[in-house]
Amino acid sequence: MERRTTERLLRARAQAIGDGVREDSVAAVLGRVLAVQAQDLPAAELGLRVRARGLTQDAVRLATDTERTAVRGWFMRGTLQLVPAADARWLLALFGPLYLALAARRLRELGLDEALCTRSERLIADAIAVEGPLTRAQLTDRLTTLGVEAKGQSAFHLIRRAALAGRICHGPQRDGDATFVLLDDWLPATGPLPYTGEAAVRELARRYRAAHGPSDALDFVHWSGLKTTTGKNAWAALRDTPAEAPPAAGEPDVRLLPAYDNYLVGYRSRDLSVPAEHERRVWPGGGQIRATVVVDGLAVGTWSGGRRGTPVKVEPFPGTEPLSPAVAAGIARESADIARFST
Repeated sequence: MERRTTERLLRARAQAIGDGVREDSVAAVLGRVLAVQAQDLPAAELGLRVRARGLTQDAVRLATDTERTAVRGWFMRGTLQLVPAADARWLLALFGPLYLALAARRLRELGLDEALCTRSERLIADAIAVEGPLTRAQLTDRLTTLGVEAKGQSAFHLIRRAALAGRICHGPQRDGDATFVLLDDWLPATGPLPYTGEAAVRELARRYRAAHGPSDALDFVHWSGLKTTTGKNAWAALRDTPAEAPPAAGEPDVRLLPAYDNYLVGYRSRDLSVPAEHERRVWPGGGQIRATVVVDGLAVGTWSGGRRGTPVKVEPFPGTEPLSPAVAAGIARESADIARFST
Protein backbone atom coordinates (compact mmCIF):
# COMPACT_ATOMS: atom_id res chain seq x y z
CA MET A 1 0.00 0.00 0.00
CA GLU A 2 1.32 3.45 -0.93
CA ARG A 3 2.82 5.21 2.11
CA ARG A 4 0.58 8.27 2.00
CA THR A 5 -2.53 6.10 1.74
CA THR A 6 -1.36 4.10 4.74
CA GLU A 7 -0.80 7.29 6.74
CA ARG A 8 -4.29 8.52 5.92
CA LEU A 9 -5.89 5.24 6.94
CA LEU A 10 -3.95 5.20 10.21
CA ARG A 11 -4.97 8.78 10.94
CA ALA A 12 -8.61 7.98 10.29
CA ARG A 13 -8.41 4.98 12.60
CA ALA A 14 -6.72 7.00 15.34
CA GLN A 15 -9.48 9.62 15.10
CA ALA A 16 -12.18 6.92 15.25
CA ILE A 17 -13.49 7.82 11.80
CA GLY A 18 -12.07 4.88 9.87
CA ASP A 19 -11.40 1.13 9.88
CA GLY A 20 -14.79 0.56 11.50
CA VAL A 21 -13.67 2.11 14.78
CA ARG A 22 -16.48 3.57 16.90
CA GLU A 23 -16.47 4.15 20.64
CA ASP A 24 -19.35 3.40 22.99
CA SER A 25 -19.77 6.64 24.95
CA VAL A 26 -18.90 10.32 25.21
CA ALA A 27 -16.23 9.45 27.77
CA ALA A 28 -14.69 6.84 25.47
CA VAL A 29 -14.62 9.22 22.48
CA LEU A 30 -12.95 11.99 24.49
CA GLY A 31 -10.64 9.51 26.15
CA ARG A 32 -9.46 8.54 22.69
CA VAL A 33 -9.20 11.94 20.97
CA LEU A 34 -8.89 14.27 24.04
CA ALA A 35 -10.79 17.14 22.42
CA VAL A 36 -13.63 17.76 19.99
CA GLN A 37 -13.95 21.14 18.26
CA ALA A 38 -16.81 23.01 19.94
CA GLN A 39 -17.07 26.58 18.65
CA ASP A 40 -20.36 25.37 17.16
CA LEU A 41 -21.95 23.25 19.89
CA PRO A 42 -24.37 21.27 17.65
CA ALA A 43 -21.40 20.46 15.40
CA ALA A 44 -19.43 19.30 18.46
CA GLU A 45 -22.26 16.95 19.38
CA LEU A 46 -22.16 15.55 15.85
CA GLY A 47 -18.38 15.24 16.19
CA LEU A 48 -19.00 12.90 19.11
CA ARG A 49 -21.72 11.02 17.21
CA VAL A 50 -19.56 10.31 14.17
CA ARG A 51 -16.95 8.65 16.42
CA ALA A 52 -19.43 6.62 18.44
CA ARG A 53 -21.83 3.73 18.14
CA GLY A 54 -25.48 4.47 18.84
CA LEU A 55 -24.76 7.63 20.80
CA THR A 56 -27.78 9.81 21.56
CA GLN A 57 -28.02 13.55 21.98
CA ASP A 58 -29.46 12.93 25.44
CA ALA A 59 -26.31 10.99 26.36
CA VAL A 60 -24.17 13.94 25.25
CA ARG A 61 -26.25 16.38 27.31
CA LEU A 62 -26.10 14.02 30.28
CA ALA A 63 -22.29 14.04 30.10
CA THR A 64 -21.98 17.81 29.73
CA ASP A 65 -24.91 19.10 31.78
CA THR A 66 -25.49 16.56 34.54
CA GLU A 67 -22.61 14.15 35.04
CA ARG A 68 -20.09 16.91 34.23
CA THR A 69 -17.67 14.41 32.71
CA ALA A 70 -17.12 16.59 29.65
CA VAL A 71 -16.61 20.34 29.70
CA ARG A 72 -16.43 23.02 27.05
CA GLY A 73 -13.73 25.68 27.20
CA TRP A 74 -11.01 27.61 25.41
CA PHE A 75 -8.00 25.32 25.21
CA MET A 76 -5.82 24.41 22.20
CA ARG A 77 -5.28 27.34 19.82
CA GLY A 78 -7.53 29.40 22.07
CA THR A 79 -10.61 27.88 20.42
CA LEU A 80 -13.59 26.24 22.10
CA GLN A 81 -13.21 22.50 22.63
CA LEU A 82 -15.03 19.74 24.49
CA VAL A 83 -12.56 17.86 26.69
CA PRO A 84 -12.78 15.32 29.52
CA ALA A 85 -13.54 17.13 32.76
CA ALA A 86 -10.64 15.29 34.37
CA ASP A 87 -8.27 17.06 31.95
CA ALA A 88 -9.85 20.51 31.99
CA ARG A 89 -7.90 22.04 34.87
CA TRP A 90 -4.39 21.11 33.73
CA LEU A 91 -5.24 22.13 30.17
CA LEU A 92 -6.55 25.47 31.45
CA ALA A 93 -3.40 25.96 33.54
CA LEU A 94 -1.35 25.36 30.39
CA PHE A 95 -3.33 27.47 27.93
CA GLY A 96 -5.05 30.07 30.11
CA PRO A 97 -1.98 32.24 30.79
CA LEU A 98 -0.88 31.96 27.17
CA TYR A 99 -4.16 33.23 25.73
CA LEU A 100 -4.71 35.78 28.48
CA ALA A 101 -1.42 37.35 27.42
CA LEU A 102 -2.35 37.23 23.74
CA ALA A 103 -5.80 38.69 24.48
CA ALA A 104 -4.44 41.68 26.38
CA ARG A 105 -3.78 43.68 23.23
CA ARG A 106 -7.30 43.10 21.92
CA LEU A 107 -8.77 44.22 25.24
CA ARG A 108 -6.78 47.45 25.05
CA GLU A 109 -7.94 48.00 21.47
CA LEU A 110 -11.51 47.73 22.75
CA GLY A 111 -10.77 50.36 25.40
CA LEU A 112 -10.94 47.86 28.27
CA ASP A 113 -8.19 48.77 30.73
CA GLU A 114 -6.88 46.51 33.49
CA ALA A 115 -9.04 48.10 36.19
CA LEU A 116 -12.23 47.54 34.18
CA CYS A 117 -11.19 43.98 33.38
CA THR A 118 -10.66 43.26 37.07
CA ARG A 119 -14.02 44.75 38.03
CA SER A 120 -15.72 42.83 35.22
CA GLU A 121 -14.23 39.53 36.33
CA ARG A 122 -15.45 40.15 39.88
CA LEU A 123 -18.92 41.17 38.67
CA ILE A 124 -19.24 38.07 36.47
CA ALA A 125 -18.24 35.73 39.29
CA ASP A 126 -20.48 37.46 41.84
CA ALA A 127 -23.50 37.43 39.50
CA ILE A 128 -23.14 33.70 38.84
CA ALA A 129 -22.60 32.98 42.54
CA VAL A 130 -25.86 34.71 43.40
CA GLU A 131 -28.04 33.85 40.40
CA GLY A 132 -26.68 30.52 39.19
CA PRO A 133 -25.81 29.67 35.57
CA LEU A 134 -26.06 32.69 33.27
CA THR A 135 -25.97 32.94 29.49
CA ARG A 136 -23.69 35.21 27.54
CA ALA A 137 -26.61 37.58 26.95
CA GLN A 138 -27.38 37.71 30.65
CA LEU A 139 -23.75 38.35 31.57
CA THR A 140 -23.56 41.04 28.90
CA ASP A 141 -26.56 42.73 30.50
CA ARG A 142 -24.81 42.68 33.89
CA LEU A 143 -21.62 44.09 32.37
CA THR A 144 -23.44 47.11 31.00
CA THR A 145 -23.70 48.35 34.60
CA LEU A 146 -19.94 48.93 34.38
CA GLY A 147 -20.30 50.90 31.17
CA VAL A 148 -19.49 47.98 28.84
CA GLU A 149 -21.36 48.31 25.55
CA ALA A 150 -24.06 45.73 24.99
CA LYS A 151 -23.25 45.51 21.28
CA GLY A 152 -19.89 44.61 19.82
CA GLN A 153 -17.22 42.26 21.14
CA SER A 154 -16.31 43.85 24.49
CA ALA A 155 -18.59 41.71 26.65
CA PHE A 156 -17.55 38.51 24.87
CA HIS A 157 -13.86 39.21 25.46
CA LEU A 158 -14.46 39.98 29.13
CA ILE A 159 -16.40 36.73 29.59
CA ARG A 160 -13.68 34.78 27.77
CA ARG A 161 -11.07 36.47 29.94
CA ALA A 162 -12.84 35.32 33.10
CA ALA A 163 -12.91 31.76 31.72
CA LEU A 164 -9.22 31.79 30.77
CA ALA A 165 -8.43 33.08 34.26
CA GLY A 166 -10.14 30.02 35.73
CA ARG A 167 -13.05 31.86 37.36
CA ILE A 168 -15.85 30.46 35.19
CA CYS A 169 -16.49 27.71 32.66
CA HIS A 170 -19.27 26.56 30.39
CA GLY A 171 -22.12 24.89 32.22
CA PRO A 172 -25.47 23.38 31.19
CA GLN A 173 -27.42 24.44 28.15
CA ARG A 174 -30.61 26.42 28.66
CA ASP A 175 -33.13 26.49 25.82
CA GLY A 176 -30.32 25.87 23.36
CA ASP A 177 -28.02 28.56 24.79
CA ALA A 178 -24.78 27.85 26.62
CA THR A 179 -24.52 29.06 30.19
CA PHE A 180 -21.55 29.91 32.36
CA VAL A 181 -20.95 28.64 35.89
CA LEU A 182 -18.23 29.05 38.50
CA LEU A 183 -15.39 26.67 37.68
CA ASP A 184 -14.77 25.74 41.31
CA ASP A 185 -18.45 24.89 41.80
CA TRP A 186 -18.86 22.99 38.54
CA LEU A 187 -15.54 21.11 38.62
CA PRO A 188 -14.29 21.15 42.22
CA ALA A 189 -10.54 20.73 42.56
CA THR A 190 -9.64 17.29 43.92
CA GLY A 191 -5.94 17.79 44.54
CA PRO A 192 -2.78 18.97 42.80
CA LEU A 193 -2.79 19.15 39.02
CA PRO A 194 -1.59 15.88 37.48
CA TYR A 195 0.62 17.73 34.99
CA THR A 196 2.22 21.15 35.11
CA GLY A 197 4.85 23.04 33.14
CA GLU A 198 6.94 20.94 30.78
CA ALA A 199 5.25 17.74 31.99
CA ALA A 200 1.90 19.14 30.86
CA VAL A 201 3.24 19.93 27.40
CA ARG A 202 4.74 16.43 27.12
CA GLU A 203 1.44 14.85 28.17
CA LEU A 204 -0.39 16.97 25.61
CA ALA A 205 2.06 15.86 22.93
CA ARG A 206 1.61 12.22 23.94
CA ARG A 207 -2.16 12.48 23.80
CA TYR A 208 -2.01 14.28 20.46
CA ARG A 209 0.19 11.63 18.88
CA ALA A 210 -2.05 8.82 20.10
CA ALA A 211 -5.17 10.55 18.76
CA HIS A 212 -3.83 11.68 15.39
CA GLY A 213 -1.89 8.75 14.03
CA PRO A 214 1.23 9.41 11.95
CA SER A 215 2.18 13.03 12.68
CA ASP A 216 5.20 15.10 13.61
CA ALA A 217 6.26 17.94 15.88
CA LEU A 218 5.06 20.65 13.51
CA ASP A 219 1.63 19.01 13.30
CA PHE A 220 1.52 19.12 17.10
CA VAL A 221 2.54 22.79 17.12
CA HIS A 222 -0.17 23.60 14.58
CA TRP A 223 -2.86 21.75 16.52
CA SER A 224 -1.90 23.00 19.97
CA GLY A 225 -1.04 26.61 19.20
CA LEU A 226 2.06 26.39 21.40
CA LYS A 227 5.33 28.03 20.44
CA THR A 228 7.36 26.03 17.94
CA THR A 229 10.33 25.51 20.26
CA THR A 230 8.06 24.41 23.11
CA GLY A 231 6.24 21.93 20.91
CA LYS A 232 9.38 20.52 19.33
CA ASN A 233 11.05 19.99 22.70
CA ALA A 234 8.03 18.15 24.07
CA TRP A 235 7.80 16.03 20.94
CA ALA A 236 11.47 15.12 21.11
CA ALA A 237 10.99 13.94 24.71
CA LEU A 238 8.36 11.36 23.73
CA ARG A 239 9.30 7.72 23.60
CA ASP A 240 9.17 6.07 20.22
CA THR A 241 6.21 3.77 19.68
CA PRO A 242 6.07 0.71 17.40
CA ALA A 243 4.69 1.35 13.93
CA GLU A 244 1.07 0.27 13.58
CA ALA A 245 -0.03 -2.24 10.99
CA PRO A 246 -2.12 -0.61 8.27
CA PRO A 247 -5.84 -1.37 8.25
CA ALA A 248 -6.83 -4.35 6.15
CA ALA A 249 -8.72 -3.77 2.92
CA GLY A 250 -12.46 -4.04 3.26
CA GLU A 251 -15.71 -2.21 2.73
CA PRO A 252 -15.26 1.59 2.56
CA ASP A 253 -15.78 3.33 5.90
CA VAL A 254 -18.00 6.34 5.22
CA ARG A 255 -18.43 9.11 7.79
CA LEU A 256 -20.24 12.45 7.68
CA LEU A 257 -17.95 14.77 9.61
CA PRO A 258 -19.51 17.94 11.04
CA ALA A 259 -18.29 21.46 10.36
CA TYR A 260 -14.95 22.32 11.99
CA ASP A 261 -14.14 18.69 12.69
CA ASN A 262 -10.90 17.74 14.47
CA TYR A 263 -9.74 15.61 11.58
CA LEU A 264 -9.69 18.63 9.28
CA VAL A 265 -7.83 20.98 11.64
CA GLY A 266 -5.48 18.62 13.44
CA TYR A 267 -2.53 18.74 11.02
CA ARG A 268 -0.50 21.52 9.44
CA SER A 269 -1.16 20.13 5.95
CA ARG A 270 -4.52 19.18 4.47
CA ASP A 271 -3.23 17.15 1.57
CA LEU A 272 -3.86 13.71 3.09
CA SER A 273 -7.49 14.43 3.99
CA VAL A 274 -8.77 16.68 1.18
CA PRO A 275 -7.66 16.67 -2.48
CA ALA A 276 -5.90 19.98 -3.19
CA GLU A 277 -8.21 20.84 -6.09
CA HIS A 278 -11.23 20.71 -3.75
CA GLU A 279 -9.83 22.51 -0.71
CA ARG A 280 -11.91 25.63 -1.34
CA ARG A 281 -15.09 23.62 -1.13
CA VAL A 282 -14.20 22.59 2.42
CA TRP A 283 -12.47 25.84 3.43
CA PRO A 284 -14.46 28.52 1.54
CA GLY A 285 -12.96 31.38 3.56
CA GLY A 286 -14.08 33.55 6.44
CA GLY A 287 -12.97 30.93 8.96
CA GLN A 288 -15.55 28.41 7.78
CA ILE A 289 -14.88 24.67 7.57
CA ARG A 290 -17.76 22.84 5.97
CA ALA A 291 -19.26 19.53 6.99
CA THR A 292 -17.52 16.88 4.92
CA VAL A 293 -18.13 13.39 3.57
CA VAL A 294 -15.04 11.23 4.09
CA VAL A 295 -14.39 7.73 2.84
CA ASP A 296 -11.54 5.92 4.60
CA GLY A 297 -10.33 9.33 5.76
CA LEU A 298 -10.42 11.02 2.33
CA ALA A 299 -12.97 13.77 1.66
CA VAL A 300 -15.17 13.14 -1.37
CA GLY A 301 -17.76 15.88 -0.89
CA THR A 302 -19.58 18.14 1.54
CA TRP A 303 -22.96 17.89 3.20
CA SER A 304 -25.54 20.11 4.85
CA GLY A 305 -28.81 19.81 6.75
CA GLY A 306 -29.51 17.20 9.36
CA ARG A 307 -30.68 19.63 12.03
CA ARG A 308 -34.23 19.99 13.32
CA GLY A 309 -35.45 17.21 11.09
CA THR A 310 -34.09 18.60 7.81
CA PRO A 311 -32.74 15.92 5.46
CA VAL A 312 -29.04 15.54 4.84
CA LYS A 313 -27.98 16.87 1.45
CA VAL A 314 -24.70 15.57 0.03
CA GLU A 315 -22.73 17.41 -2.66
CA PRO A 316 -19.94 15.27 -4.15
CA PHE A 317 -16.91 17.17 -5.34
CA PRO A 318 -17.45 18.18 -8.99
CA GLY A 319 -15.55 16.34 -11.66
CA THR A 320 -15.06 13.23 -9.55
CA GLU A 321 -16.22 9.74 -10.35
CA PRO A 322 -19.77 8.81 -9.32
CA LEU A 323 -20.01 7.44 -5.81
CA SER A 324 -19.88 3.66 -5.70
CA PRO A 325 -22.91 1.71 -4.43
CA ALA A 326 -20.98 0.88 -1.25
CA VAL A 327 -20.21 4.55 -0.57
CA ALA A 328 -23.78 5.58 -1.37
CA ALA A 329 -25.02 2.96 1.09
CA GLY A 330 -22.61 4.29 3.71
CA ILE A 331 -23.88 7.83 3.19
CA ALA A 332 -27.45 6.60 3.59
CA ARG A 333 -26.57 4.88 6.88
CA GLU A 334 -24.80 7.98 8.20
CA SER A 335 -27.68 10.23 7.14
CA ALA A 336 -30.16 8.00 8.95
CA ASP A 337 -27.97 7.99 12.05
CA ILE A 338 -27.78 11.80 12.06
CA ALA A 339 -31.59 11.91 11.87
CA ARG A 340 -31.81 9.45 14.76
CA PHE A 341 -29.29 11.38 16.82
CA SER A 342 -30.91 14.76 16.20
CA THR A 343 -34.49 13.82 17.11
